[in-house]
Amino acid sequence: MKIVLLGATGQVGRELTATLPALGEVVVCDRGKADLERPDGVIDLLARERPDVIINAAAYTAVDKAEQEPERAELVNAITVAAIAAEACRQDALLMHYSTDYVFDGESTAPYRETDPTGPLSVYGKTKLAGEQAIADAGCRHYVLRTSWVYATHGTNFLRTMLRLAAERDDLAVVADQWGAPTSAALIAEITTELVRRSDARSTAIPTGLFHLAPQGVTTWHDYATLLLTAARDLGMTLRVSPDRIRPLTTAEYPTLARRPASSRLCTDKLANALARKLPAWQDGVLEAVAELSAAARV
Repeated sequence: MKIVLLGATGQVGRELTATLPALGEVVVCDRGKADLERPDGVIDLLARERPDVIINAAAYTAVDKAEQEPERAELVNAITVAAIAAEACRQDALLMHYSTDYVFDGESTAPYRETDPTGPLSVYGKTKLAGEQAIADAGCRHYVLRTSWVYATHGTNFLRTMLRLAAERDDLAVVADQWGAPTSAALIAEITTELVRRSDARSTAIPTGLFHLAPQGVTTWHDYATLLLTAARDLGMTLRVSPDRIRPLTTAEYPTLARRPASSRLCTDKLANALARKLPAWQDGVLEAVAELSAAARV
C-alpha cells in the first residue's frame, strides 16, 4: 500500500507519521512539498506518486483569522480539497479527510449525528463544510472524520496554551458555556490508521462515508482547563495559578472575531459501532498528554 500524507507537520499529521509506516510506503508531505494554497502543485504531486490512499491532514485552521482571510480559507479548505477529491477519483484512490464540529450552529440540546442539519457560524466552519460537500460531490471513495477540540503534546492548542499561561500568569479566565469533547491527535491517528488498514481487505473494510470522531463524554473549556492544571500540579509541574482559581467566563465576556458553537457535542455511535469498539473517555487522552509533557520537562 502506498500512502500520500498531506499536512505532515500539523498536530494530526505528526501523529500519523508514527502510525502509518506499519501499513506500507508513506510519502510524507509538509507544506514545502505540498502547499494547499497551490492546488496545481498538489495535484501534480499526486499524479506523480499515484498513491492507493491520500490522507489530507492539512487545513486552514486559524478560526478567527479566517474571518479576515475568507478567500485564503476557502482555497485551502474547499477549492484545493475539491481538486484532491477529483484526482482521487481519477486514480481510484481512497481519500481520508478531516472536518470539524464547527459545521454546526451549536444550538442542539443533543449530540450531533452525521445526518443532522449543518449551520456553520464562521468562515472557517463554512469552508470546512464546503470541503466535505466537494468530496461527496466528487464521488471518490472517502472517509471524512469530523472531530472537535483537537490537541497534542506538540503544536499550538488549548492544552499547551493553558499550561504555559498557568506558569506565567497569576490568574486565568476561561469560557465556561461552550460544550464539547477534547480530542487527541493521537486518537485521530489511531482511528485513521485502523480505517486505512481495514480498507485494504474487503472482509474487514468499513463502509466509507462521513463519521464523527471524538472521545466519550462532554466538558466545557473551563472544566477542561481545571482538569489539566490539576493533573499538572499533581505531577509536580510549576504553576502560578491554582486549578480551583480559574475564573469562569461567558462567551459574551470573551468576544472573538469568529462565532463558536455553544455545543460541539458529537454523537460517535456510528463510528463506534462500525469499529466494534468503545471510544475512550475524553479525560484519558488529556491526562496522558499532561503526563507526557511533565516527563519531557524533567529530562
